[in-house]
Amino acid sequence: MQRRWMLKFAVALGAATLFASVHAGAETIKVGVTGGPHAQVMEEVKKVAAKSGLDIKIVEFSDYVQPNAALAAGDLDANSYQHEPYLEAQVKDRGYKLIRVADTVTFPMGIYSKRVKSLAALKPGASVAIPNDPTNGGRALLLLQKQGLLKLRADAGLKATPLDIVDNPRKLKIVELDAAQIPRSLGDVDAAAINTNYAMEAGLNPKSDAIAIEGPNGPYANILAIREADKNKPWVAKLVAAYHSPEVKRFIEQKFGGAVIAAW
Repeated sequence: MQRRWMLKFAVALGAATLFASVHAGAETIKVGVTGGPHAQVMEEVKKVAAKSGLDIKIVEFSDYVQPNAALAAGDLDANSYQHEPYLEAQVKDRGYKLIRVADTVTFPMGIYSKRVKSLAALKPGASVAIPNDPTNGGRALLLLQKQGLLKLRADAGLKATPLDIVDNPRKLKIVELDAAQIPRSLGDVDAAAINTNYAMEAGLNPKSDAIAIEGPNGPYANILAIREADKNKPWVAKLVAAYHSPEVKRFIEQKFGGAVIAAW
């Protein structure tokens, strides 16, 4: 009995030592995300990354500004919440030395309303909320243009602003608000262009609740961003491989049913 007990003890001790060794050898990084789908997907990425010795600490933010500021300041190692046009604007405006290292998911922007069932029902002078940052605001205006509600200057590009509107036959009132606040303001306007991550966080379903939505193709795939100085560090390749794994792609397809689309 004593010999058997000693054997079990030795096996248990060896397993504990192996676990401690593996755990001690894991590299830890901090990844910033916005709440909702980005956070949910990153939880799955974390599980896959752990298999390659990468321990991801997930840090949630409630707006679009702080994740890049925190990454640039060194408080994060990476973030996953923005599309490339937004990152490019932040780099240009704030001087951040941040780069894209991989595409993640696409969230088609939708237009939502508690007052009308279709865009055709919007009355003259109706108020329409759009995000107040240049890239997402421009994205919303391009969506409104595609729906025939207004016309922008031909050279307005992806960063169009209300000043670029050259034809507004219904005299729509464009209300610029912080992107994260728009779902809570939906009752105060006639319609609103809402980023899908914030829409889903507010309990809105892009497929059933949006009265108009972007097509699946476009320049707005979301990305993983890091500091330029870190681009050759081994953990970057591990993070990208974990995000682009079959397990994560399967999770996205099963969890979101097409409202969120894998962009790789």
